[in-house]
Amino acid sequence: MYGYIKGVVTKITPKNIIVENNNIGYLIIVPNPYNYQLNETYMIHTHLYCREDVFDLYGFQSYEEKELFLKLISVSGIGPKSALTMLASGTVNEIINAIESKNDSYLRKFPGIGSKASQQIILDLAGKLSYQGLDLNIPSSSKLDDVEDALVALGYSKKEASKVVSKLDASLSEGELVKEALKKLVR
Repeated sequence: MYGYIKGVVTKITPKNIIVENNNIGYLIIVPNPYNYQLNETYMIHTHLYCREDVFDLYGFQSYEEKELFLKLISVSGIGPKSALTMLASGTVNEIINAIESKNDSYLRKFPGIGSKASQQIILDLAGKLSYQGLDLNIPSSSKLDDVEDALVALGYSKKEASKVVSKLDASLSEGELVKEALKKLVR
């Protein structure tokens, strides 16, 4: 409904800010309210979250932060509160790098994110964040790219290869990665 709101921050609380635009004060829930200064003008990228009796307006300092929030709340078991906590504690690139590299322990450090939730985030989002309109300039792992190229050279489609490579543990050597990928493709 609202792409962004540009206005002056008139109030800061521990959970939200109020932004005045054309004599209307919008209460916006943000990851880190104290990143804003009173009486300063900001462009805040917003998302209106609607559920049964809940109409909350969430705000973000960048479009990428908003897009990551939307991806996170699309994961089963991850609500706006958990996604906001993640964005308050980590940067967009850190979170995405953790998801793409399947770093379960990094995701579990966030309050409210346990083993099951972190695994679900990785399962649902790994390999999807840098391709679906979320251009975050994340350095791709050349090792994983090489494995994908090797699979394509062996006759697998680019789609099959990228799907399998997205599920691999990037900490393995290239040889081990190719073996694991082939095992997954044979199943």
